[in-house]
Amino acid sequence: MTLEIEATGQACGARIRGVDLTRPLAAELVAGIRAAWLEHHVLVFPDQPIDDDDLERVTRYFGPFGDDPFLAPIAGRRHVAAIRRDADETTPIFAEAWHTDWSFQATPPAGTCLRSVVLPPRGGDTLFANQHAALDAMPADLRARLEGLQAIHSARLPYAPTGAYGDADQARGRSMDIRPSEAALAEQRHPLLRAHPETGRPGIFGAIGYIVGLEGLDDADAIPLLKELLAWQTRDAFVYRHVWEPDMLVMWDNRSVLHAATGGYEGHARLLHRTTIGER
Repeated sequence: MTLEIEATGQACGARIRGVDLTRPLAAELVAGIRAAWLEHHVLVFPDQPIDDDDLERVTRYFGPFGDDPFLAPIAGRRHVAAIRRDADETTPIFAEAWHTDWSFQATPPAGTCLRSVVLPPRGGDTLFANQHAALDAMPADLRARLEGLQAIHSARLPYAPTGAYGDADQARGRSMDIRPSEAALAEQRHPLLRAHPETGRPGIFGAIGYIVGLEGLDDADAIPLLKELLAWQTRDAFVYRHVWEPDMLVMWDNRSVLHAATGGYEGHARLLHRTTIGER
């Protein structure tokens, strides 16, 4: 089979055909997929009836498994987490804020894989924002204010016991198996503007939420600047809206894009299985 790569026509993303993910992949095919991933940042594999064994195998083609703090794996697995929402659930949508997965880690993961298991008849799209394009188009005065800044990343706002997914949220009956912890209070620093570790292409890394401050700036100055940046990072011109289909795998590059979940499927269940790709 020949690898077919069709760009979405939006700010990033491509649909990939000519590959059967239920079977082992040759090294040259993996190399072609990786090249497409680095170019398009989000890859969509339609018509792939894979199971969790396949999901784990595909993940390992692109790096080691990443560490998933605060999300418990599903039964019988060490590296697969369920992104789940039950039909009658009333808790806030999980991961509705723009973010880069686990940017609060010392070595954040290279990417994330997500496969559809149960989809609602409508809603539940995933948004991706191209952070290379956002930096390329950024006004010079805003870029000058960001150059050289170190961002302070932490999981405390969502995953501390007092956070958005903390003890109070768990008491409301959230279906996802989230494990809030004091470990979420830890901080890591990463350049706000940085080169992609594989391609060298400059981009913006992370967003307010996991970014809780900027080194050397008081919150009175840092937080308005981060909010201004977020408004720029997520402009429609930089966003790809992904619509899920049955038997679909999506793989994205956390070093290149922000992403956010959306709702709109009240009264219906939604379940996806996720793995994390660590840096090689």
